[in-house]
Formats: sequence, C-alpha cells, structure tokens
Amino acid sequence: MDPRPVSPAVEDYLKAIYHLEQQGGKVTTKALALALEVAASSVTAMIKRLHAMRLVRYTRYRGVVLSPAGKHMALEVIRHHRLLELYLVEALGIPWDQVHEEAERLEHVISEELEERIAERLGHPGADPHGDPIPSKAGKVEHRAYPSLSELDPGTAAIIKRVGDQDPAKLRYLGTLGLFPEVRITLLEKAPFGGPMALQVGEARCTLGGELARQIYVLPLEVP
Repeated sequence: MDPRPVSPAVEDYLKAIYHLEQQGGKVTTKALALALEVAASSVTAMIKRLHAMRLVRYTRYRGVVLSPAGKHMALEVIRHHRLLELYLVEALGIPWDQVHEEAERLEHVISEELEERIAERLGHPGADPHGDPIPSKAGKVEHRAYPSLSELDPGTAAIIKRVGDQDPAKLRYLGTLGLFPEVRITLLEKAPFGGPMALQVGEARCTLGGELARQIYVLPLEVP
C-alpha cells in the first residue's frame, strides 16, 4: 500500500464503495459520482489512485471492488463515524438529525486512543442512533436484514431497529412522532398501493406515509 498518509478524500471514497457494495450490484463510476456528488472524471482519477494503493481492485467495464485492506480501512472510518454519532447524542445531547454532518467532519481526525475511550464510555455499543451497526475494532460488522414497516400487516406489533434515511428534515419529523430505534409500535391500519398507515406509538396514534415507512426497518413481535 502507498506509505503516504491516507487523505479524507480517500477515506470518503472507500466508505462510499463499501456502502454501494452492501446495496448489491456493481460499483460503477457513475454510481460513485452520484453518491459523492462529484464529476465522473474525478472518480476515474481517484479509482486509479486507489488501485495503485492496492485499496481497490478495478477492472474496466466491471466496476470497483474493495481489497481486504480497503475494506478494513472503510470499516475503521465507519466505526469512527457511528461511534461519534452516538457519543454526540448520548453525551452531548445533540439531536439525532444533526449528528451526521458533525461526524463526517470528525471521523477523519479522531485518534485510535480517543475512539477506544469513546467506545468504552458508551459501553461498546452495537449500533448508532439510527440503528446502523457499529463495526468492531477488529473490523467485524453484523448486518441483519429486517423487513420494512411498509411490509407489515395491520395488527402487527414491532420494534423499530433502524432508520435508513439520513435526511435531517425526515429524521426531525420522525422524532416528533417518537419513531426512534428500539421504540415499540403497532401497525393499526394500512392504505393500499403504498398509501399512508396508522401507527400506535406508546399512548399516541400517528399517520405515516408509505415513502418513510419503507425506510424504517423493524423486528416484528409475536404477541400472545
């Protein structure tokens, strides 16, 4: 691997490639350009650099794949990011819709010692405030597939496990409804064709559109 220090831009590319790989399919130049909001020519130049650093394997017309070293580095940055998000919420009381951008800035400069202190202070957590899994220090991450809220049948009780949309406005709205990870909900009614659904959240009742419901992943409960 290239002995020079890894730049934040390199780490951002590795993270983006990792996330696209998790979504399945081929990681293309176009997909990376859209994910990072940069020009396709910039992506091509960076892919060549990452290939030279042995952080990715690139085959023309077949896309990009992280090498073992690249995957390890991506998971390390993701661990920083998600620990920081949780620390900002738990220790500093910053709302969950505001922590993503702060963590984006801090993830590149946090030391390994500070990372470990944060993890210890938080009790070595398994998930960030949005329910995304936090990779272990050894680079292991547990990905568990949950159905979306939109897939449930009326009358089903469930625990929210993850919110997939990071849009701050949407997170703020979900927060006003009390729809956070580990909150129990019950689907009361469901309109057809992806229409709105009525939920019981604690003692309150709320209505949620189909678009947001598809971004909320839940663990259905067997209610006796």
